[in-house]
Amino acid sequence: MTARKTLIAAGLTALLVGAAPFTPAFADNPRPEGLAPLGPPPIPADNPMSEAKVELGKKLFFDPILSGNNAMPCSACHLPEAGWAVQDKISFGYPGTTHWRNSQTVINSAYYSKLFWAGASKSLEGQARSAARGGVAGNGEDDMMEARLAFVPEYREAFKEVFGDDWPLVRHAYMAIAAFQRTLVQTDTPFDSYMRGDDDALTDQQKRGLELFAGKANCIACHNGPLLSDEQFYNTGVPPYDGWETDPLAQITFRFEIYAKGATEKMYRSVKDDPGLYFRTKEKNHLGKFRTPSLRYTKYTFPYMHNGMIETLRDVVEFYNAGGGENEFSETKSELIQPLGLSDGEMDDLVAFLESLSGDEILIEQPDLPVMEPLPAVAGN
Repeated sequence: MTARKTLIAAGLTALLVGAAPFTPAFADNPRPEGLAPLGPPPIPADNPMSEAKVELGKKLFFDPILSGNNAMPCSACHLPEAGWAVQDKISFGYPGTTHWRNSQTVINSAYYSKLFWAGASKSLEGQARSAARGGVAGNGEDDMMEARLAFVPEYREAFKEVFGDDWPLVRHAYMAIAAFQRTLVQTDTPFDSYMRGDDDALTDQQKRGLELFAGKANCIACHNGPLLSDEQFYNTGVPPYDGWETDPLAQITFRFEIYAKGATEKMYRSVKDDPGLYFRTKEKNHLGKFRTPSLRYTKYTFPYMHNGMIETLRDVVEFYNAGGGENEFSETKSELIQPLGLSDGEMDDLVAFLESLSGDEILIEQPDLPVMEPLPAVAGN
């Protein structure tokens, strides 16, 4: 597969000036209701975009300075060449741990109102902070990371220009990273072109798959809207991560997470699967439920599900065709998950459509990172 390098700056102008609302270019060739092409991402009023801020955020995204050991940048678990994620079941963890969930792509993450698999953050700014500080992720402390930033002349100058900081503030670092991530969007997929009126953007097989997606397969029940996610929480019966049975480090990390998130002692000692949304709400009807992921850019983000237990898009379709699976929290499994009765040919068509939700692979030139230097002498010291 040949990948092209996509320059982040190419789409920045549209983000800075906004874009007109989408108006269908067709009248007599309707598309499925409940789906739409993806427009520019929302920009929060308290973190407006600028080229200088995006450039600063890009450097910080790849710089391990925002981690406990100065070795775990955002890009450690969101690799551009791996779909801006990790092509393994479970993401990499801070040294001495593994992670305990599958790494999600940051492509199009700007559109989510609920970040992480259980919706723990409501903004990219909050997500950046949680990842940098998370015990099995960046494991950093704000004051330590802030002090490190002050030792980098280039960062002192950039934070002064972008935010007016006399000394870099780590909360502004998270805002810069979020601004950079809002440029990591893909709105020119074959699906988007088709939804804007180009009848030739999809193949006949992909059009059949779209009809199944919105009809017989009923994927649209949860995967709808421009993002193809309703951002609601479901238990679809995904089996537990098999590494918890064979990998001692994964088992220790899993138990740490259960303890740290306030599970009961009984649950700590007995549960063998990820409780998901329950950790945030402590409501038993939320056991094993996870936020619906977007289906965009999934061509590059295998394996799938919150624990990576399904390898390919074809496997995903077969999983749902069989009525999902079984896990420890069967009492909360969604009633939407029922056998679909798709033939092999129909499953092929559906996979072909899912592939139309990804465009060219997004790769960028990684920035040269600045280095620390002694702080300048302070008068009187």
